[in-house]
Amino acid sequence: MSKSVIKPGRVAVITGAAKGIGAAAARRFAREGMRLSLFDRDREALESLARTLRAECCIVSGDVTSEQDLLRLRDTTLTAFGEISLLMNNAGIKQGGGPWDNPSDWRIQLETNLLSVVNMQHLFVPVMLDSNNNAAIVNLGSKEGITTPPGNAAYSVAKAGMRVLTEQLAHDLRMRAGGRVTAHLLVPGYTWTDMNFPGMQENKDQKPDEAWTADQVIAYFIGRYERGDFYIICPDNAVTPEMDARRIAWSYHDILDNRPALSRWHPDWKNAFNEWMKK
Repeated sequence: MSKSVIKPGRVAVITGAAKGIGAAAARRFAREGMRLSLFDRDREALESLARTLRAECCIVSGDVTSEQDLLRLRDTTLTAFGEISLLMNNAGIKQGGGPWDNPSDWRIQLETNLLSVVNMQHLFVPVMLDSNNNAAIVNLGSKEGITTPPGNAAYSVAKAGMRVLTEQLAHDLRMRAGGRVTAHLLVPGYTWTDMNFPGMQENKDQKPDEAWTADQVIAYFIGRYERGDFYIICPDNAVTPEMDARRIAWSYHDILDNRPALSRWHPDWKNAFNEWMKK
């Protein structure tokens, strides 16, 4: 079991903090007594969120694809608080990109959802290692990076890369820091956020019954994180952990059994998949 850093006085850095899962994390960490460094492109929304939090906050507006903005985030945080306990790489987009679409669309997707996290780790992990305190890095993955459904190849590739990146990070941290600094992959399910529902308003009663709220995702994350889990794969109101497990197992059996690529969505394998899910 990991030694939790979610406790009073410790410092959480959250990217994409203005809305959705990032804002939910900020609210929960504030209730736990943490000090917060919040980063987002939307400074007005960050300031509005910060005013609602009973926590010591610093806010930095910028773009996760800008190394200078991320460097400013790190240095501002260290100047304000002197340490970094929890780094949550939450910022992301869901811009589409098919297998032969314009490479510029792919570049935007990969730079935002994957390479920005590489940059964050490059800037922040050495600081966390140099400290004598426990620390944690939480990277936001996606089920689309595990079962890679058709329809948005660029997003799936970026999130598959995030999974591999975080696995490699966890291993290297274990070898280097012996568990003092840990890494975790948070994989939300179907969640009521602006990314999935552009323009949604959290205070409106429009949430689909199947979706979890961002607050539910963070509550689930904390329980699993404090248990010491690396893979934190969230269910929702329509998909149980057992359903996720069988979908993931089917996906990997495409390789083991030499089935057609993405056989779950192949018409010749539809009945076999449905039977698999009933077992």
